[in-house]
Amino acid sequence: MRKIILPAMIAATAFAGFMGAQIAQSSSEASAQATTPAKTLGDETGSPTPVVVELFTSQGCSSCPPADMLASRLAKDVSLLVISRPVTYWDRLGWKDTLAREENTQLQRTYAGKGKTGSGVYTPQVIINGGGGAVGSREGDIRSLVRLAKNDAGPVIEANRDKSGDVTVTVTGQSRYMAGVSLLALSSSETVQVGRGENGGRKLHYTNVVKSERNLGSWDGTSMRVRLSDDDLNVAGADKYAIIVQRPGAGTIIGAKLLDI
Repeated sequence: MRKIILPAMIAATAFAGFMGAQIAQSSSEASAQATTPAKTLGDETGSPTPVVVELFTSQGCSSCPPADMLASRLAKDVSLLVISRPVTYWDRLGWKDTLAREENTQLQRTYAGKGKTGSGVYTPQVIINGGGGAVGSREGDIRSLVRLAKNDAGPVIEANRDKSGDVTVTVTGQSRYMAGVSLLALSSSETVQVGRGENGGRKLHYTNVVKSERNLGSWDGTSMRVRLSDDDLNVAGADKYAIIVQRPGAGTIIGAKLLDI
């Protein structure tokens, strides 16, 4: 009888130990799942470089104000760099856009010529990372394009101010392609009272409006250093500055950074 009881006790002890290990493992996995947040659109760890969202808009377009408001909300997402680019071709409707730049119009036409998703010359339009586009007021479509945007290892962009106050931008990394490096001067907030046209009588609000942009040179995958002048960082109406690294001919945007200077 004693011979039967002893093996049974040993088996029971082993089974209890096994179950205890299983419960501990399950608890550990559950704890890990509970304490590891899901990756979201604004998760900086998932976005080594911000996704650039360019909004082509116009004060003369009655469909644009909802897109302008959406741009303001999207700009609060640190994984995005939202840029407003007012265009000129609606000026003929009785109101000349006070923020429009012909360079914005030409850029949109260049994007349209590539025939990518959502391409065309219309407002409001959003272009993601120099690639696919969508109607600028359709948040779901825009967020889908943002999720699909490639955020692979692009160049590292840094800006440093020395003791004399000079700012130097450094672009490093590896690339098989040549890319242009541009400095954008932005106005973080603009409010316009529209006098005539489709939005006559309305007060419209804009976010990160392009005031000027300057080509800093070409990056070929080696280290690039550019010193910014006082004039570069004192553009009338601008209170933000961003670096954009983009393949030639309004190609894919492979790097971007809002300068903290």
